[in-house]
Amino acid sequence: MITIWGRDNSTNVKKVLWCAAELALPYHHIPAGGQFGRNHDADFLAMNPNGLIPCLQDGERVLWESNTIVRYLAAQYGENSLYIADAGARASAEKWMDWAMMLAPSFSVALINLVRTKPENRDMASVEKAIMECERLLGIVDSALANQPWLSGDQFGIGDIPLGCIIYGWLNMAIERQPHPNLERWYRQLSERPAYQKHVMIPLS
Repeated sequence: MITIWGRDNSTNVKKVLWCAAELALPYHHIPAGGQFGRNHDADFLAMNPNGLIPCLQDGERVLWESNTIVRYLAAQYGENSLYIADAGARASAEKWMDWAMMLAPSFSVALINLVRTKPENRDMASVEKAIMECERLLGIVDSALANQPWLSGDQFGIGDIPLGCIIYGWLNMAIERQPHPNLERWYRQLSERPAYQKHVMIPLS
């Protein structure tokens, strides 16, 4: 039985829960991190000495780092679905998993300030700077999606998962956004997927 550790409102944990659901994998979910604690307990640190979420147990195998976990689940269990057999096509898809890490810091600044911080304590100068950087980076994605339906290519795949978790938060924060028609079309496609609805499209907190 697979066990996934992490709170479900974490962007990184959402990646793993969504991926597992796309693969229809049975798993046990243990909330950890944030208000749930546990991630600095001795038994958790024995699995992940970083004390960070998510963490995955699959039998005797223990993995951390969200993108690594998603890659593992796809390779181990998604041969006929999420896993892309051709090495070149797989690399073209997976580059977007790593690229999303460029967007994550600025997105996190906006999310933490606008969603998790009281208005009087928000650093709006940092938020404005973060939004500008997000817009710049999302323009790159929008251009890429003008030429293909998914970040993974012709079909949905793991290349869509990391940014898919971020884009839901981006489009549901109370901010003004520039139009990115291809990105918005891609998001509509994601929002039709039951696993995305269940694990990503939850209230921001």
